Amino acid sequence: MADGLTIAVLSGKGGTGKTLVSVNLAAVAGDATYLDCDVEEPNGHLFLKPTPISEETITIGKPVVDQSLCDGCKICSDACAFKALAVIKGSLLIFSEICHSCGLCYHLCPQGALTEVQQSIGVLKTGERGALAVHSAVMNIGEPSGVPLIKELGKRRGGAITIIDSPPGSGCLVHETIAHADFCLLVAEPTRFGEQNLALVHELVTLMGKPAALVLNKTIGGLNPSEAYARANNLPIIASIPWDEKLGRLTSDGELAVEKDEHYRFLFTTLLERIKEEVRHA
Repeated sequence: MADGLTIAVLSGKGGTGKTLVSVNLAAVAGDATYLDCDVEEPNGHLFLKPTPISEETITIGKPVVDQSLCDGCKICSDACAFKALAVIKGSLLIFSEICHSCGLCYHLCPQGALTEVQQSIGVLKTGERGALAVHSAVMNIGEPSGVPLIKELGKRRGGAITIIDSPPGSGCLVHETIAHADFCLLVAEPTRFGEQNLALVHELVTLMGKPAALVLNKTIGGLNPSEAYARANNLPIIASIPWDEKLGRLTSDGELAVEKDEHYRFLFTTLLERIKEEVRHA
């Protein structure tokens, strides 16, 4: 387990600027690690441009049945909490898509008819950008869950600070991503839709007992539903990033704002210090 500070950057929906905030925080963090846990569509590497070091295929165990040994006793299918097994006319059927790889079935089988076979679910990529270690994972198309990949990424936490670029939303992938985070930084845009999804992810981190604060992104003045939500629910607002055409162009070109503009280097350096301060007082 990493001894340093682990910061998870979250958003209730895609397109809020979560990766923008994550990669720029990682770039100013010094001795740090960046984990891209958006395993369905990781794109932090487009900005950080790490020098590749290694790739590792990640596998999980799935049960396979030897029908010549199976006597149709239903012990395995009755025990499976996910209903991934069924005995039909004396033959055992396995629905791999809903199997959670817990291994209970082949441990219970009295006939030894079930064995575990490793199946690839994706690739974990490791690189570096100066002192920053960069890890990302890409899930195979069609896989039902990226949780095992996120578990593997979590083992790569290291350095003084780990920045986690979380998946969007508030589902099980996000739950796994922030399980070991010390602090959750929420990013929201100034729309009604942004407010609704901010509420969902804020509820999740609250239920998990994680200290959290908010970055308002793309602010344009006037009514900001996300800001109103934060103030009504005692969620600290520790930074506001105004809508800026220059920032948009830098981002669309895959550039790190902190390396191209002193204003943004100051903004993200200050944001990192604010996070450390929030953690100290949590």
